Amino acid sequence: MAMSGGKDDGAPMMEMNTTPLIDVMLVLLIMFIITIPVATHSVNVNLPQASPPTNNPVVDPVKNKLVLTQTNQILWNGSTINEGNLVSLLQSTKAMNPEPELQFQPEAYSSYETANRILKIITDSKVTKFGFVGNENFATFGKASN
Repeated sequence: MAMSGGKDDGAPMMEMNTTPLIDVMLVLLIMFIITIPVATHSVNVNLPQASPPTNNPVVDPVKNKLVLTQTNQILWNGSTINEGNLVSLLQSTKAMNPEPELQFQPEAYSSYETANRILKIITDSKVTKFGFVGNENFATFGKASN
């Protein structure tokens, strides 16, 4: 199809020029999109609450033993703590010079999920002297006896 540019006789064009109308409509559309509030999606995350220790676990300057029991209790050098206390204890050990060694010992049949959360807290605290202890107890764990 050919596009008509007008007549050669000098008469005015009778068609409406829609280019400015389209430009105005595009500007209004962009302004409308910008002014719409962004839909916010929230994700609820249950974070551990830091609370003051009830039985004042002691931080040993040489080594500290962290035990996860079968009943999912967390023991710091024999004192029961929660995950919030663990975060503050790890921060206090990081401030020591030299940094004390942290030994982690999950008992048999302790919760894998809880052990994973504890390891995540330890990793996030960037403890440099860390080790697992008591692995020799599991050398025959799960093997059938003859």
